[in-house]
Amino acid sequence: MALVPCAYPTATVRRIDARAITDFGATADVLMLRAGEVAVGFLREHFPAARRLLVLVGPGNNGGDGYVVARLARGMGLLVTTVAPVGLPREGAARRAFEADRSAGGECVPWNTHLPTDADLVVDALLGTGLARPVEGVLFDVIAAVNAAEVAVFSLDTPSGLDTETGAIRGIAVEADATLTFVAAKTGFHVGEGPNHTGRLVVDDLGIPHSAFAPETPSLAAIPDALWAALLPPRRRTAHKGDHGRVLVVAGGPGMPGAARLAGEAALRTGAGLVTVLTHPTHAAALAVGRPELIVMGVEDSRSLGDHLSAADAVVVGPGLGRSTWAVELVEAVFASSAPLVVDADALNHLSAAPRRRGGWCLTPHPGEAARLLGCSIPAVQADRIAASRTLVARLGGVVVLKGARTLVDSGEGPPRVCLAGNPAMAVAGMGDVLAGVIGGLLAQQRRPLDVMEPAAALAVRIHAEAGDRAATLVGQRGMLASDVIAALPAVVNRS
Repeated sequence: MALVPCAYPTATVRRIDARAITDFGATADVLMLRAGEVAVGFLREHFPAARRLLVLVGPGNNGGDGYVVARLARGMGLLVTTVAPVGLPREGAARRAFEADRSAGGECVPWNTHLPTDADLVVDALLGTGLARPVEGVLFDVIAAVNAAEVAVFSLDTPSGLDTETGAIRGIAVEADATLTFVAAKTGFHVGEGPNHTGRLVVDDLGIPHSAFAPETPSLAAIPDALWAALLPPRRRTAHKGDHGRVLVVAGGPGMPGAARLAGEAALRTGAGLVTVLTHPTHAAALAVGRPELIVMGVEDSRSLGDHLSAADAVVVGPGLGRSTWAVELVEAVFASSAPLVVDADALNHLSAAPRRRGGWCLTPHPGEAARLLGCSIPAVQADRIAASRTLVARLGGVVVLKGARTLVDSGEGPPRVCLAGNPAMAVAGMGDVLAGVIGGLLAQQRRPLDVMEPAAALAVRIHAEAGDRAATLVGQRGMLASDVIAALPAVVNRS
């Protein structure tokens, strides 16, 4: 499947920009003008009611983009106030953009300790991708005032104060309602705190030829639409349930039957033909009554797993399993099998206590589980999610699905894939159990699941996230249940 770039390291974007100038005849002034034109078009489309603009400009090229926006917006009849809190550009394209704005009647005023109160929209052109130290002093005060104001904020290229490489906040960062980034998206928009600060993210390549991107490797790849056709093709009219895969779910220790049911039901709703749940005997009967389409069996020990493991096309192990001797024995038996595995929850906790490297499995840690697997803190995982996923793959093998906002899917070959769908309503108990079932259900439907584990895991992550988005439109951001996402799965897996 062809790579679909999603984000690039900041230094790579600078090289692409420079290549456009040196190899393709563009100039810094032309690219800055294009950026300003695209930005004005964007704000007229997405903020059509805005009539009074407050354009905050820095002394660098990001500020130069802001001066172009101010000049073009004023020419369209908008009322523009331009504020330069830390001085004017001294040279280059940014200086020429400032002079062009001044020649067209623009006036740049200094910071006066507070934001004007009559602005409909703040255009953030303070700090670009070259931020090398924490924001402090006057710029800190300006950004704090922007974040406290009850007015929409539109950032040019990047929200000022956001580290575009790591997604870290350099002291303080603008909380934008929308960000229009130029040339390509930067890595930091999708990791760390980036998703909290970019708002709606739109990318414009400024007309730079695709060949300028060709020598470069992205840091993140998208999960492409083409995976639907590749992994979920139309079914034959003569198909039977055995053609659609057998999933085995080993889950649900004492007191945790819900996790087993969520995983099993999600596998069914993703299209698996047969799903068997092996669980603790104390609640096997209740599970079977609650979802009669599941084959449910209580197991006393690992001796009951053998035939089920050999018959399964994919095995999901861990949801709600617990850490008892019974649970450890089941996990070890599953790990010893040759079936494609989806390793989740308590199976991951067991793996952190008894690590090993293996192919043919998909590990699905949330940041806390990833921290235990890596022997580090949760903040350390979140500070560099790409490094965390890479290290997990290197140590443990297989495919890693590092869950969270902008879930990563990483096989160690090529850049990790990032999921752009999903929403905060999905931060609720049971959602990981559903995802494990979706991955297992999709893997089981493949003719050779081990050969397509990474793209199947990636598509499963996207299916899960898009089902979450569908469910949230009905339920809202608060009070959504994991089972609401299960109900939305068929509509997503059957999309054309």
